[in-house]
Amino acid sequence: MSYIAPPLLHRQAFSLDHGAWVDCLATTENLLIIQDLDGVCMGLVNDPLDRVVERSYLEATQRFDGHFFVLTNGEHTGKRGMNDIIERSLGGATQAQAGRYYLPGLAAGGVQWQTRAGDISHPGVSEAELAFLAAVPETMGDRLRQFFAQHCDSLAGAALEQAIQASVLDNMASPTANLNTFHGLLADQPQVYAALQRAMQGLMEDLLRNAARQGLEGAFFVHYAPNHGRGPDGTEIPWFSQGEESGTTDFQFMVRGAIKEAGVLALLNRYYAARTGDYPLGEDFSVRRAPHRHGELLDLVVQHFDPALMPILVGVGDTVTSVVVIEDGQPVAKRGGSDRNFLHLIQAIGQRFGRGNLVTYVDSSGGELKNRKALKLEDRGGTSRVIEGPGDPQDGDDPLVLNVVFPGGYRQYCQAFQTAAARRQ
Repeated sequence: MSYIAPPLLHRQAFSLDHGAWVDCLATTENLLIIQDLDGVCMGLVNDPLDRVVERSYLEATQRFDGHFFVLTNGEHTGKRGMNDIIERSLGGATQAQAGRYYLPGLAAGGVQWQTRAGDISHPGVSEAELAFLAAVPETMGDRLRQFFAQHCDSLAGAALEQAIQASVLDNMASPTANLNTFHGLLADQPQVYAALQRAMQGLMEDLLRNAARQGLEGAFFVHYAPNHGRGPDGTEIPWFSQGEESGTTDFQFMVRGAIKEAGVLALLNRYYAARTGDYPLGEDFSVRRAPHRHGELLDLVVQHFDPALMPILVGVGDTVTSVVVIEDGQPVAKRGGSDRNFLHLIQAIGQRFGRGNLVTYVDSSGGELKNRKALKLEDRGGTSRVIEGPGDPQDGDDPLVLNVVFPGGYRQYCQAFQTAAARRQ
């Protein structure tokens, strides 16, 4: 009986061949890893202040220096930013600074850049925009108090104030109302929680109108996480809870252009410059100068990046959703998730350039949040295989292929990542 080799990893779907994935990271010289944070290298928790990251993982990222960048809708700075998590996990800022443990890459959807040393900048963002953003957290807190003044039987007093403190994320470039804490507190009142989601959506719309009145029309947009994709006008569709699931928990007020897929181009631009001294898109390129549509972003890469220098791209995320609904009597797939578009672009770049780019998915459903669908596995003859992914099983023509998956969550992913780092020369 002849042996039939399995297809190459980038041509597989839902592969559990973590050994081959480790080999790719350990032995590929021209490599660029672009990785999300929450749910990928640390667990998802109700209160963002409870997040921790392992020193061993941080040390592993250093072995990939120059070949590893983060791309997140969270932020590097602030009391809920990644830097503070790193400092708490290491025992203080002094240790983090001395060891250069800060994670390089783009935060706030792509408008907050950080070096390994922790130097921060906001490419393309004006002082007027930063000033407007600075006032948003207080407005979020006020709106939450107004909501619960009308639902005082549900939550009030010190408990309400504690929840507000946990939920209003005073990020510098992406202030956020995170409803995870409220979802837990309102578990027996799903109708109140759903009303709260709609109140936060209304707040986001009010903020956009206020910005326009202050001469900043078009400067911002709203990111809902997780979401049901984008509507015909390009705006994201919130996922309103209809039961135990939390649906959209993060209502992020963000700078226009701060979309992860544009961040892929910004990181590629810096990667090429570090290797050649030349920026294919120009030294002053930022996500704010990038197009928003998938095809236009891909065309920009094809037009400006030397194929001979194109690295193997490994995208890593945990938030990919789809749900099939009936519209006008026909099934329609609503595809979303904050990692979907950047992973899809990495996949498309690999196809256009003939590179073995890998889309890597980390199952974060084991965390405290109830808005993630677990991978479904089947054991046959002592061998496990994935029989259902994170999307709707009725969505049979999803263009995004998850090449390698980690059903064991962030711990399993981090262990594989650290193994690859230890082997990398």
